[in-house]
Amino acid sequence: MVTRNPISRGNLTPQQWQQLQALLPKPSVQGGRPAKDHRTVINGILWILRTGAPWRDLPDCYGAWETVSGRFYAWRKSGRWQQILARLQQRSDAAGEFD
Repeated sequence: MVTRNPISRGNLTPQQWQQLQALLPKPSVQGGRPAKDHRTVINGILWILRTGAPWRDLPDCYGAWETVSGRFYAWRKSGRWQQILARLQQRSDAAGEFD
């Protein structure tokens, strides 16, 4: 029997991550603490969207809720989510997969 972490059930698959990774901003190399990994943060955002839980209830495995929510709102304000969606739709359309 395979045991699975119930939290990881809705995380990005390797294939999904491969599609998204190239569309995300490069981590800042400025001083200070290194930025939290995009994949972990996006998985945290997906957990919040899937469960409908408040940000403060985000499981620790996704990092600090302030970091995850901060990136979500910053990307929303900057239009990053719309850019990602548009690029994914363009790729799917070019591959004949977009209906």
